[in-house]
Amino acid sequence: MNAKPMREVEEARKLEEARRACQRTLRLGAKHLEAQVRLGNIHMSQGQWQDAEGLFRQVLATEPGQTDAQIALANCLMKQGDLENAKQCLEKILEGDPRNLAAHDLLIQVHFQQNNPSKAHQEHLRRALLLDGVSGAKALLEVAQVSLLYGEMPLGWDQFEARFLLPGLVLPSRDFPEPRWNGEPFPGRTLLLLCEQGFGDTLMFVRYAPMVKALGGRVVLTAQAPLADLVATCAGIDEIIPTGRPLPTFDLYLPLLSLPRIFRTDLTSIPADIPYLRVPDAVPNRGELEALLARSEGCIRIGVAWKGSSSYTRDAERSIPPSTLAPLAALPQVAWHSFQFEEGEELPSLPGILTPGALLKGFSNTAFAISRMDLVITVDTVVAHLAGALGIPTLLLVSYSPDFRWMLERDDSPWYPTLRIYRQPSAGDWESVIQQVLGDLANQE
Repeated sequence: MNAKPMREVEEARKLEEARRACQRTLRLGAKHLEAQVRLGNIHMSQGQWQDAEGLFRQVLATEPGQTDAQIALANCLMKQGDLENAKQCLEKILEGDPRNLAAHDLLIQVHFQQNNPSKAHQEHLRRALLLDGVSGAKALLEVAQVSLLYGEMPLGWDQFEARFLLPGLVLPSRDFPEPRWNGEPFPGRTLLLLCEQGFGDTLMFVRYAPMVKALGGRVVLTAQAPLADLVATCAGIDEIIPTGRPLPTFDLYLPLLSLPRIFRTDLTSIPADIPYLRVPDAVPNRGELEALLARSEGCIRIGVAWKGSSSYTRDAERSIPPSTLAPLAALPQVAWHSFQFEEGEELPSLPGILTPGALLKGFSNTAFAISRMDLVITVDTVVAHLAGALGIPTLLLVSYSPDFRWMLERDDSPWYPTLRIYRQPSAGDWESVIQQVLGDLANQE
C-alpha cells in the first residue's frame, strides 16, 4: 500500500490535534460556543457533515445570533446539497447584517449551484458595492468576469477595466506621459499595444491587430519574449518588442486586453477569422521535430495537454490527473503526442505516447508541432489558445466553474471556431468528460 504524501499526513495530524483540543474545551463547560463552532468546522473538513450540522444547530439553539455558527451552518447545508435551506439561512443573515461579506460569498455559490446565474450576478454586484480600495476593485473585477461569463458584452469589457486598480495584476505595469488610445483614427502616428498577464491572453487578443491597423499608422506590440516570433505573424503588426527591451518612440498606447472595450465587442462581433497566426519561417529544432513526427506518419495524430502551470491559482481545478485520460487508449490507430512542456511529467497510459517536450523550448516550434496534429485535446491552458489561433480542431476540457472566456452552457466558442468545449457536469468530475470525448470520437470512426 502506498504511503500518503507527508503533507497530507501532517495536515491530518494537525486536524486531529485541533479536534481533541476543542473536545477538551467542551468538557470544561457546555457553553463554549466558539469551541463548538471550531469542532464543527473540523468535522466539515473531514466530510462529517451531519456531526458538523448538529454542533452548529446546538450553538444556535443557545445563541441564535451567533454569526460564525450561522455562516458555518449555511456552508454545511450547501456542502450537503440542501441549497434552498442554505439560501434561506444566508438571506436571514444578510437581513440583519447587509455587509456580511462571507454570507454574500456563500450566497453567490448557492445561486451558481442552483443554476441561477442572474441572481449570482446580482449578488456579485451587491458585494462589490460594499467594498472600497483594492478590495472594491477586486470585487468589481469579479463582477466583470461574471458579466463576460454570461456573455454580457460590452458591459463586461467596461467593468474589466477594474483590473488596473489592482496592484501587480496587470504586468508589466506602465504609466506613460503619452495619451491612452481611445479608438480614434491615428494616421501618421505610432500606437503601442502592451501585452499583459499570461501567454494565453496575448495569443487570444492579438487578433485585434488588423482592426487597429485599419484605423491608423504604425502599430507596435510588446510581447513576452517566447511569443515574439509567433505573434509577429499576425497581420496588422509592424514591429514586435520583447518585454524588457527598450521601447521605440510612440504617440499613443493601450493595454492589449482593453481592445475588446475599444471596439465594443459583443457576441456577434468577435473577430474570429482563423487562422490569424501561422508557423514562423524560422523554427528552432525543426529537424528534430520532423524526425519525431515522422514516427507517427500514417496514424491519426492527436496532441494532448492535461496540466497547466502550477503557478496559476486555479490550476488544481483545470488540470486533470494523467490516469484519468487512460480510457482514450481505446481509440484505434492514434498516435498520441504530449504537449506538456516540462520534462519528467507523469504520462497518461496512452499507447506509444511521444513526448517532444524537450524540443518545445519556444512557441514557434510548439506551433509547428501543433500544426501537424489532426486534433488537439487540452485543458484550459495556452495550448488551447495556440491551437485555436492556428485553426487546428481542438477539444477543450473545462472545469465546472470555467474561466470567463469560455462562458456557460455552450459547446462552441465564438473566439475559436474550430474549438469544441467539453464541460464537467459537476465539480471535479473529469471521468464523465473523458467518457463523452471517447464516445464522440469513437462515433466518428
